Amino acid sequence: MKRVLVVLGVLLALDAALLLVGRGAEDAGEETVARVGLVFDVGGRGDKSFNDSAYAGLMRARDELGVHVEVIEPGDGADRESALRIFASRGFDLVIGTGFIFTDDVTLLASEYPDLAFACVDYALRTDDHGRVVPPPANLAALKFREEEGSFLVGAIAGLMSETAEVGFIGGVPIPLIHRFEAGYRAGVAHTCPDCQVRSNYAGVTHTAFKDPGKGKELGLAQYRAGADIIYHASGSTGLGLFEAARQTGGLAIGVDSDQYHEMPGSVLTSMVKRVDVALVTVIGEVVRGEFRGGVRTFGLAEDGVGYVRDENNAGLLPDDVHREAQALRQRIIAGEIDVPTELP
Repeated sequence: MKRVLVVLGVLLALDAALLLVGRGAEDAGEETVARVGLVFDVGGRGDKSFNDSAYAGLMRARDELGVHVEVIEPGDGADRESALRIFASRGFDLVIGTGFIFTDDVTLLASEYPDLAFACVDYALRTDDHGRVVPPPANLAALKFREEEGSFLVGAIAGLMSETAEVGFIGGVPIPLIHRFEAGYRAGVAHTCPDCQVRSNYAGVTHTAFKDPGKGKELGLAQYRAGADIIYHASGSTGLGLFEAARQTGGLAIGVDSDQYHEMPGSVLTSMVKRVDVALVTVIGEVVRGEFRGGVRTFGLAEDGVGYVRDENNAGLLPDDVHREAQALRQRIIAGEIDVPTELP
């Protein structure tokens, strides 16, 4: 009874929660091939970044695979476990937690519901007392990305294009996941501009640091005024403040996760795209075909899981010769000729 009350309470208390129903094959009177439920991370849908990439993947799966999809967007302080449990208790074929913050909750529910499939984007692997990695439950796909590879490329671009020999990085929270972004970025900068200095700041120490545009603008202004002319961020919607700082100072910014050019046209040099959509469509397709497999699934340059943007919108900012060099570096990373670090020195 207590669990039922908790779930009902979450339904009522998910502040400004969005429960969106998107139908696939059943709209045409056909049988739905699978039901997929997703709970958003901090910042929610509309962050122009991580969550929007997840949403794009869900919509692709709905349209291309005919699955039925629903999403929940928890408010601040909401019980994410109970939001996930809503889908699990209804017997959804795949339940997805979007972000490392869901790791413990998804692991718990996967153990409680062994006949259902679960996935967690940016799943945080644990180690035992002997330092050995503890694998996720067999019915849980731990979706991970080689963010350092895409970050290396935008770092290389920044190093090639900086006119001050000073560039910047703004992270959300100083945790291993975000350190991978910074480590790859620093390595890329050093590869093309050994004399460049990289300034680095983090927006905070709690999850709210990923949705604080005011702090992003403050840190961006400080770095630009100190001499950085290109700044890369890995800070969720906090980075929207960085874009405003770039516009105000005439500097350039590098977006993250999704193509963020349209957030500040003319100021966003490129974006390191983290293809959460590719990962989700891949896993949902496996569920539809009855081929789902749990375990750690990693997406990098070779799997089109990360990359950077160069299209008609930003071609005027990102020169052909710089793009060619970045593409050459991409191939060298895929071939194993360049070992991109995952940790800060």
